[in-house]
Amino acid sequence: MRHQAAGKPRIEIIDVARGGALVAMAVYHFGWDLEFFGYMDAGTTVTGGWRLFARAIATSFLFLVGVSLFLAHEKRIRWAGFLKRLAMITVAAGVISAATWFALPQGFIFFGILHHIAVASLLGLAFLRFPAWLLLVVAAGLVVAPHVFSAPLFDAPALWWVGLSTFRPPSNDYVPLLPWFGAVIAGIGSARIARDTGFLHSIALLKPSHWQAPFALAGRHSLAFYLLHQPVLIACVWVLAQLWPPTAVPADIRFTQACMSQCAETRGAEFCATYCTCFTDTLEAEDRLDLVMSGQPGEEMQSRLSQIATECTMRAETGSDLTQRNPTNERP
Repeated sequence: MRHQAAGKPRIEIIDVARGGALVAMAVYHFGWDLEFFGYMDAGTTVTGGWRLFARAIATSFLFLVGVSLFLAHEKRIRWAGFLKRLAMITVAAGVISAATWFALPQGFIFFGILHHIAVASLLGLAFLRFPAWLLLVVAAGLVVAPHVFSAPLFDAPALWWVGLSTFRPPSNDYVPLLPWFGAVIAGIGSARIARDTGFLHSIALLKPSHWQAPFALAGRHSLAFYLLHQPVLIACVWVLAQLWPPTAVPADIRFTQACMSQCAETRGAEFCATYCTCFTDTLEAEDRLDLVMSGQPGEEMQSRLSQIATECTMRAETGSDLTQRNPTNERP
């Protein structure tokens, strides 16, 4: 949300901060594009430092949404400006969902960061008059909630946006209400503290330097930047792929690399080696690997993947050879 209220000067340093978050987001998406086209190992941008980088970007961006919401509506809700901005964000979120539904149907963005901003902006209005200490307590509770209250009830697709399902739904940009709404509430609380302590007045006097001007420009036009940056980056990587095609890596190696990267986040190297080898071998034996790598496995394949994951987890943990129980590798 833009934070300039009627009769109030714009706090330019917040534009710079928002622009910095947007540029960081573009860097991450560029990495995702390179991985998608085959210039980086599969699974790179969803594990390790890249994963932490993505979470830090989303946290900072949503924190600034809360800050801007408070600055724009701390005294009264300016409904005309609020509803206009909300309509723009909602339409943009719908465009993102429609575009990704056609381009990447199995990972389409049904509740990404724009969807979250739209819902969080509405819900955030109810918290604008809360004292700062209570806002920070609520923010902490929202962050912890998925670790305490996740339940099979929320596994229904209609409730995935809440963030309390027992698994991560398939999506290329998934920013559910919980725990991420906690960052917005923390932003509201921090802005209130900054106002009450006089810090807000101090940063309002700061003027961006010359090198910060591009960040301030991006921050002032955040929605346009968000909508345009990814098509531009994809086009650039596509041109690169025509001029210098990436080295072709066999599907089994790409799948195993992605599996190892994600597995290493929670398990040891020995377990992951056995688990991922088992997973890859089973998919190849059932002639399903190409379907999985296509990104369009379908519901039946998703069910089978869950079964394979369970079987390979047992093998990796116990060392049992499950192929001896089903030597023909028949589908269940």
